[in-house]
Amino acid sequence: MSVPSEPTTVTPRLLQQWGLPDPGDSKNSRGTAMIIGGSPLSAGAVVLAAEAALRVGAGKVAVTTDAAIADVVRITVPEAGIYESPAADEPTPDALRTAYDGADAVLVGPGLDDPEHAAEWLRRLAGHDIACLVVDAFAVGAVREVPRSDLPRSLIINANLDEAELLLGRPVDDLFSDLRPLARELDAVIHCYSAVVAPSGAVWRLDVGGPGLGTAGSGDVAAGTITGFAARGLDPERAAAWGAWAHARAGDRLAERMGLGFLARELTGELPAVVLEVQGARDAGD
Repeated sequence: MSVPSEPTTVTPRLLQQWGLPDPGDSKNSRGTAMIIGGSPLSAGAVVLAAEAALRVGAGKVAVTTDAAIADVVRITVPEAGIYESPAADEPTPDALRTAYDGADAVLVGPGLDDPEHAAEWLRRLAGHDIACLVVDAFAVGAVREVPRSDLPRSLIINANLDEAELLLGRPVDDLFSDLRPLARELDAVIHCYSAVVAPSGAVWRLDVGGPGLGTAGSGDVAAGTITGFAARGLDPERAAAWGAWAHARAGDRLAERMGLGFLARELTGELPAVVLEVQGARDAGD
């Protein structure tokens, strides 16, 4: 099958055509997401990511975070199971290894405050039977430190512009044309701002979202949203496109009501309505 040379615009109609997996009749049928990250400097990042994954329909979410903030996360996200991160010189506890091996999607990176810590987590995850791995924040820059063959087959990179340039080793000239060879090289689906690019060369364009999304914690919500859709069983390309679009559309909905200045925590509350909006789309409502 040939790959279109021009980006395909993500619309509600396209997402409706793709659809979502049947939610089934229990939380177990909607998938499990594991969020790994957080630090005393940024305790809220894993909270935002975990809530976003739940808000787009993931049935269960677990969070692995720094022991110093684990109780804060337990209280803030009572719906999640909480694990404490092992120290750098400690082995991964069996219970934690079982948890991320059993997850349908694992997100690593939000809120980690040290690049080496992010690289250490990627090395811990290397070689494990993880269905889909999403990398974010400092973990994006650490991707090249682990052989690609040791990482899960399904890999999604959620990058901001600085992180995309770090992977490229130069400034971004054209987001769409620059990310195509990078996605192929890393054998990963890459989301960066208005672009979602697959290793096949397929590219999707997002014409939603605005300056209000440039707020602290917004990227954590985007990463959690993508992870939630991946946990539900969407393939990496569609999980990234669904998640990126839903995150951006949530921002548009808030901007329409509030203008500039909404908070990242408010994005998560819009996500169920965004999914419902897509599911109710009509042919003329693209």
